[in-house]
Amino acid sequence: MIKSMTAYAREELKRDYGVISWELRSVNHRYLEPFIRLPENYRAMEPGVRESLKHMLSRGKVECAFSVASGGGQSDKLIVDKNAVQQLAALCADVGVAFKDLSDISPLEVLKWPGVLDTPTPDVEKISQDGLELLVKTINELVVTREREGAKLREALEERLIAMHEIVGQVRQRMPDILAAVRARLLSRFEELSVQIDNDRLEQEMIVLTQKSDVEEELKRLEMHISEVQRILASDDDKPTGRQLDFLMQELNREANTLCSKSMDGDTTKAGIDLKVYIEQMREQIQNIE
Repeated sequence: MIKSMTAYAREELKRDYGVISWELRSVNHRYLEPFIRLPENYRAMEPGVRESLKHMLSRGKVECAFSVASGGGQSDKLIVDKNAVQQLAALCADVGVAFKDLSDISPLEVLKWPGVLDTPTPDVEKISQDGLELLVKTINELVVTREREGAKLREALEERLIAMHEIVGQVRQRMPDILAAVRARLLSRFEELSVQIDNDRLEQEMIVLTQKSDVEEELKRLEMHISEVQRILASDDDKPTGRQLDFLMQELNREANTLCSKSMDGDTTKAGIDLKVYIEQMREQIQNIE
């Protein structure tokens, strides 16, 4: 199955302690290269994050950002430390004995005293566990996006493969006419030079020229490589295919170069150049395939 390495996914989860979220961005890369951004209190999640990415993705530069935000739940409620209040009250009573004219203490002033108000400490372990579970869901969404983008790449590649197959068929169909034209040019050249040549010598020259201009092997290999690329694109196998397709592009380009170098007429040269243009276009698109 063709998957693009360019994708984006975001998921969030609401709990009493607040809202956690993952944001993943993926672009093409030769290997799997994660960049992980975690809040300071959640650095211990990193090995689990790397393991999930490695298990579910094969290639690509993946940026992963985890965030934790308070959501106004029970965990955000302020708590009064009653022990601290009692201690403060006792101190105020002791001071009041010495200073009879002190005004009454306002409750708001008491609440401002350090240590009187507190908020619950977040359960880092629970949040980390929820975060790793949410990460799996986010990576799954990223994979779905990769598959969707991969389907578009597959259509574009298949269109070019069909065009390349037609070019190869046209060159093969024209080969007898090309060789006949080469023979006619050779005879015409001999006549211009007023050279007498027997049929055996003419046949020998034609064999040499035919061998130099014979592109049947190149055409066969082009068709073979085109068929292999089509097979890979149509496969439902979940294994990464980007490197394999990139190698086949190199092989196709090599055969197109040989076709151009052996060309005996302008149409064959143009066919080889057209093939190279399609191959280069495909190679650029394949760089994004996982």
